[in-house]
Amino acid sequence: MTDQASPLKSDFLRIIAERGYMHQCTDLDALDSKAVAAPITAYIGFDCTAASLHVGSLLPIMMLRILQKSGHKPIILMGGGTTKVGDPSGKDEGRKLLDEETIHANMAGIKGVFSNFLNFGDGPTDAVMVNNDDWLADLKYIDFLRDYGRHFSVNRMLGFESVKLRLDREQPLSFLEFNYMIFQAYDFLELARRNDCVLQMGGSDQWGNIVNGVELARRVDGREVFGLTTPLLTTASGAKMGKTAAGAVWLNAEMLSPYDYWQYWRNTEDGDVGRFLRLFTELPLTEIARLERLEGAEINDAKKVLAFEATRLCHGEAEAEAAAQTARRTFEEGALATDLPTVEIAAQDIANGIAAFDILRLSGLCASGGEARRLIKGGGARINDRPVTGETQRVCDADITTEGVIKVSAGKKRHILIKPV
Repeated sequence: MTDQASPLKSDFLRIIAERGYMHQCTDLDALDSKAVAAPITAYIGFDCTAASLHVGSLLPIMMLRILQKSGHKPIILMGGGTTKVGDPSGKDEGRKLLDEETIHANMAGIKGVFSNFLNFGDGPTDAVMVNNDDWLADLKYIDFLRDYGRHFSVNRMLGFESVKLRLDREQPLSFLEFNYMIFQAYDFLELARRNDCVLQMGGSDQWGNIVNGVELARRVDGREVFGLTTPLLTTASGAKMGKTAAGAVWLNAEMLSPYDYWQYWRNTEDGDVGRFLRLFTELPLTEIARLERLEGAEINDAKKVLAFEATRLCHGEAEAEAAAQTARRTFEEGALATDLPTVEIAAQDIANGIAAFDILRLSGLCASGGEARRLIKGGGARINDRPVTGETQRVCDADITTEGVIKVSAGKKRHILIKPV
């Protein structure tokens, strides 16, 4: 953790520190002075490994938003080039290599996320999005890495006698295999040259990579640039942020409905409410302090505020209000909310009858038939709010409600509407 020698003077760093975003900084006082003197430009990189970012990327996105609202310029660096290599940070195995078409499709999906959090344009503090493939592709180095680098095992290389001798003698050892770190450092240098970017931000697992960039800019160009990281974010129970039993919590509405996104935040553990309100909403700290003091059943009111504010930022106020109303009708009024997530199934299949365990699988509430059977045996499965009595119970036309749907539930909080088509 970076020691803070004096009170922070810049709005950006003060807010970052007050709300719990700051973990490490290469030279906090110098960066603070620079941010006070004039608007600064900062960036965060995002690789294009999926068609959407998920909640695990929300912390850096919020950092960029705070940066812009504090009068500075954010750069979103899309890893069109580095996605072809793969970031080894925190990974147990190599990342699956993606082709150009998939990378560009993923990049297009990710771009839509940022428009909800940042203002883009040509102004001095407007956000810009750049692609590191614009300069990395010209190096003609990525093709070599993709074609040949995957055939070499670092584990085996470290076993070579020549390598052991150099390590034993504490002599420098080239890290050609670890090219992602070189590319990330080079990205910082390019952005410093092209955009006068002085700050790279990222998660705590990126600290080594960020420091490499800071040192590269100093050695090659004599530039003073900075690095800032956020703490590792886990839930109160130690779970990784952004993962649920149902899968990743995506930020694109096409991959996760605003209602399901609202529910994710509504289901926050009691011990995380205050921290998540500070990190993922823009509520004043005094209001957050009041909300996190709530106890017992009242803590649910704070969770609803968190769910609404987080959904409003990601999907807009109308979607947040609609999700809140759907949850209210479903859980508090006992009504069938027809704007719950819907899955379409062929009407003929329903007419023929579908086993309850299979309807749970087809709805997406369970990942497999085995998981569905266990849910039924545990008493957690319901059809139209009535308990499923056995895994072979048939779901058919008789279960279609007057609204023309079948409500399928897993536990008390996960619901799907089956619509015959």
